[in-house]
Amino acid sequence: MSHNSRKKRARVLIVDDHPAVREALAMRIERQSDLEVCGEADDLSEALRLVTETQPDVAVVDISLKTGCGIDLIKRIKDRNNSVRMLVWSTHSESLYAERALRAGALGYITKDQATDKIVEGIRRVLESKVYLSDPMVQTMLHRSIGAGREDVAQSPLAALANRELEVFRLIGRGVKTAEIAERLHLSVKTIETYRDRIREKLDLNDGTELAHYATKWMLENG
Repeated sequence: MSHNSRKKRARVLIVDDHPAVREALAMRIERQSDLEVCGEADDLSEALRLVTETQPDVAVVDISLKTGCGIDLIKRIKDRNNSVRMLVWSTHSESLYAERALRAGALGYITKDQATDKIVEGIRRVLESKVYLSDPMVQTMLHRSIGAGREDVAQSPLAALANRELEVFRLIGRGVKTAEIAERLHLSVKTIETYRDRIREKLDLNDGTELAHYATKWMLENG
């Protein structure tokens, strides 16, 4: 058969703030006969530009980006180009972020501690418009959907935080100052201070020092 009869390779956009991670994932993808990398980005604005320029079939997105947040990026890609399938590949806890990612518009969530062949499996699954999650997470979400398992949500106080609040909390835990958080998230300092107040209230913390300690401890335990 002619080369025109060959199956077209699906185009994959990689969005991750670590160059070595992007390089390793790109090499893995390029070894597949049905996949190819069409671009790489480390922050929200560059990723959005590449979505427009390269028209990927799927975007593999990390939660933590150089600027912006993966959850926000997923929402914005969804609004701009509903045909792009999205898969989160992150170090962050699936139990805390997977449902948020799916609500934002992603179809799957994989943690980076899983075997690397899982990412290729996940890409192929979301390309078929199917959801890709770990079995325990599927069970958790099913229980929640029928009104059971609510006690599981209560076990993590962070589940009460909105997406933006959780991102601010995570950056506080990494020792990022308020002004830099504002710059990274393209928000005003006053807005970040408002988020800090809301986080303290939801987590029942007394002051900024207690918030910083709590956030730092959580980041050390959860990455």
